[in-house]
Amino acid sequence: MPFGNTHNKFKLNYKPEEEYPDLTKHNNHMAKALTPEIYKKLRDKETPSGFTLDDVIQTGVDNPGHPFIMTVGCVAGDEESYQVFKDLFDPIIQDRHGGYKPTDKHKTDLNHENLKGGDDLDPNYVLSSRVRTGRSIKGYTLPPHCSRGERRAVEKLSIEALNSLTGEFKGKYYPLKSMTEQEQQQLIDDHFLFDKPVSPLLLASGMARDWPDARGIWHNDNKTFLVWVNEEDHLRVISMQKGGNMKEVFRRFCVGLQKIEEIFKKAGHPFMWNEHLGYVLTCPSNLGTGLRGGVHVKLAHLSKHPKFEEILTRLRLQKRGTGPGEPKMGMSAGEGTTRPIPPPSMGRTPPTPNHQACEDNTPDLRPAQGRGGISVVGEHAPPTPPPLSVHEGGTASRGLVATGAPAVGPGMGTVTSHGAQPSPCPPPS
Repeated sequence: MPFGNTHNKFKLNYKPEEEYPDLTKHNNHMAKALTPEIYKKLRDKETPSGFTLDDVIQTGVDNPGHPFIMTVGCVAGDEESYQVFKDLFDPIIQDRHGGYKPTDKHKTDLNHENLKGGDDLDPNYVLSSRVRTGRSIKGYTLPPHCSRGERRAVEKLSIEALNSLTGEFKGKYYPLKSMTEQEQQQLIDDHFLFDKPVSPLLLASGMARDWPDARGIWHNDNKTFLVWVNEEDHLRVISMQKGGNMKEVFRRFCVGLQKIEEIFKKAGHPFMWNEHLGYVLTCPSNLGTGLRGGVHVKLAHLSKHPKFEEILTRLRLQKRGTGPGEPKMGMSAGEGTTRPIPPPSMGRTPPTPNHQACEDNTPDLRPAQGRGGISVVGEHAPPTPPPLSVHEGGTASRGLVATGAPAVGPGMGTVTSHGAQPSPCPPPS
């Protein structure tokens, strides 16, 4: 079992209706899709590695969600989970990804030359740019379900692969459990270090077991390309740099990711992929290309503007407090949170306050789930960017972070998450 719970075979001594979870106060995609009929049909099934329906849904059962923030509420324990429990996963995926049907085929295009624009974002406002994705290694179970030995094998394989990179991607691996204080402080200063998962969504799924065993961070010598090992996914690949040259960030991301994938293939361990789901990851929100791009932008006095809330709504952004003592409004990208969004239509999608939507701004890069974001920093922004981890967290005093979705449809133009180049807003009148 991936974590301590009551998912033992004694549950089969009880009727399905006696084991069915109480989801009456829940607001997540799992609770929306799960029915007593589906539970009865799937509760005695398990994947070849032993992952069960109750393991799939437990994180969503333990975390009802928020009335205005819909979480996904489930995880996969291995590649086979999406097939064995497809009666549950298919409607969740269709709901979460704007109508993506079980018969649809996913298109992945990571040719960076197809990206138009994005190399001239105004450096007076754009502090940093970042693109990330996740990848799972075929032949191993996923973080919610893997054993210690399996996790260590993933780390060993990843170190061997990453250490073979050359040129601009040559770098070093830092295991969390043997990291020196000096190395740890340097990674903190560089905004690379990821902390132990404290989110109930991650803890309930079993992803924090044995922490920090077999977890680590690899980055290149230039500190512009990094890989997290055994966090929420086997690998999290991130390209980032200061300034607004998103085109260069995306080029490095595509080239580096393709090099890593080729190394794993040659070692006999390709990434999990199929023509329907695209790249297979732990959370259904990350299926597809798994792409998320974001820029961190300084817009002085914007938070004081009387129409600030209206501006965010029209751009489909969500504000977040990041300064000391400020509550974080919303949840991190790694937790698979979203607000409901209508199915994609031709051209622009009607503005909605969506936290994570499934779209990249170029037509050929549209994944089942690409997520874009724009970070907005208040007038007290620090001179250097805040942490650029997937779990968005700023260090600006009274700063604001907003993440959101781009407009849907081809030809939207630029690389910011809502399809427009950032510009200053007028000061409050």
